[in-house]
Amino acid sequence: MSDEQPPSRNKGWIDKISHLFSGEPQDLNELVEILRDARENRLLDTDALSMIEGVLQVSQMRVRDIMIPRVQMEVVPKDAELEAILPLVTEFGHSRYPVIDGDRSKVVGILLAKDLLARVLQDKTLKVWEIMRCVSVVPESKRLNVLLKELRTQGNHMAIVVDEYGQAAGLVTIEDVLEQIVGEIEDEHDDHEDEGYVCERNPNEFMIKALMPMNEFDEYFATHLSTDEYDTVGGFLVHQLQHMPKKGESLTVDNLRFEVIKTDNRRIHLIKLKKS
Repeated sequence: MSDEQPPSRNKGWIDKISHLFSGEPQDLNELVEILRDARENRLLDTDALSMIEGVLQVSQMRVRDIMIPRVQMEVVPKDAELEAILPLVTEFGHSRYPVIDGDRSKVVGILLAKDLLARVLQDKTLKVWEIMRCVSVVPESKRLNVLLKELRTQGNHMAIVVDEYGQAAGLVTIEDVLEQIVGEIEDEHDDHEDEGYVCERNPNEFMIKALMPMNEFDEYFATHLSTDEYDTVGGFLVHQLQHMPKKGESLTVDNLRFEVIKTDNRRIHLIKLKKS
């Protein structure tokens, strides 16, 4: 009597693996299909598959796909005194700021918050240009996997993205690239780590988790935005914009301005809401 044959589902998956290593031409879609079959057969868990898919997507994406646009950069002028920019650094809590010469298209350096705090105590009249560091510049067309390798090799955490004319088009950080692979990365400056969906920063500004149910949003803010077409605030934004928004993208509805603060290529995580 012959040996019992394995289930056809497993045999089909094994055939695909054999085909993958047969040396024949393959495309990305076929590879992803094989990986998803591996998850179905419990050879990969969902988180591992999600990160592998993120890596594959990063190899196909370019800097322009994830950069923060120039108009949404938080910048400091090179001629400003250190004491004058302390309120800005305190408000936004970033570790790095582009330094501009006149307008946002001319980025001449990077200011590290740790350098500012160390020097402002010594001499408050120092100018930003006196303590800024050199800026790393990358073209909009650079692939993200190449950028990630360069940032790691050079020890840089931020790069300024330039257009074909050499002017600043936006910025990108190493965290932005990594979040395409692993999803949202929280840090110690995120002020939304409470257990609820809403963190009130002042009477007219709130940080909202994108998973907040729309019916709870309506109840909290006395609005009437929920419908059967979406369940969460993040779903509401995607529905209104008709695409997955990038970090910094905004939407105004009546007297409410929604700004995407944290997102990746799969979902929105955090939203800033301002009431006018």
